[in-house]
Amino acid sequence: MSRVCFFTGKRTRAGRSIARRGKAKYLGGVGRKTTGVTKRKFKPNIQKVRAVVDGNVCRIRVSAKAIRLGLVVKPPKRTWRPDQTASADTATSSN
Repeated sequence: MSRVCFFTGKRTRAGRSIARRGKAKYLGGVGRKTTGVTKRKFKPNIQKVRAVVDGNVCRIRVSAKAIRLGLVVKPPKRTWRPDQTASADTATSSN
């Protein structure tokens, strides 16, 4: 499964990591020198959440930024409980 945000489309990006040595000029050195450049990946902070999409509750992968922006609509809390009178009737009828 790919690491892609459902709302923003954020995905893994490629980049470089630059290794340097030396002391910066403004600190009294002769300047920073590049000693190596390696490939690296920038990964978005993807979370699996339950959300309402087109009226249906489903589990989607979204970035943390989409959650903070309020793009994700969470489903309502379940309030259903078994009826007390119905459970009492079934308990007396089974005896």
